[in-house]
Amino acid sequence: MNGERCPWCEGSELYRHYHDTEWGVPLKDERALFELLLLEGAQAGLSWATILKKRENYRRAFDGFDPAKIAAYDETKVAALLADPGIVRNRAKVAAAIGNARACLALYAGGGSLVDFLWQFVDGEPIVNHWTHLAEVPARTAQSDAMSKALQKAGFKFVGSTICYALMQSAGLVNDHLTSCPRHAEIAAGLA
Repeated sequence: MNGERCPWCEGSELYRHYHDTEWGVPLKDERALFELLLLEGAQAGLSWATILKKRENYRRAFDGFDPAKIAAYDETKVAALLADPGIVRNRAKVAAAIGNARACLALYAGGGSLVDFLWQFVDGEPIVNHWTHLAEVPARTAQSDAMSKALQKAGFKFVGSTICYALMQSAGLVNDHLTSCPRHAEIAAGLA
């Protein structure tokens, strides 16, 4: 990549690759958004790098993030997940993933989609911010506050406003690449 990447991604090749290929790219795929929602919740209190390193393990352990399969998990599956060193073994986060799968299925049963549900908070189009310094980037916004409240009302867990804003950043609902980063212009121009 020519130019100055966002400074948060420096330090590991995995982080740089994620920054250069995924972060901030508008995502309107049901399964991929559900995966991000669960992974962002798993990240609560931890670094994103920790979750990124375990992402393939999560995909395996959580049946490719298929909401119907996850919603049907029983105590035997929960015990297996809590014994799996490839994921974050936190009972509340595992329970939230199962509950979130059930909430997602309820959304579908009502004729909705996760894509439409999440993207409504930005009127279906990415918000393109123009931050010049990392310190300017907020941890939450009015949109993430509204998303968090709506997700909680729909039965989702581990969806606080800060988690929702991280989801919005990673799924490209907002373009929070710094203006000095080449990805800012590429994503804003739809060249991601």
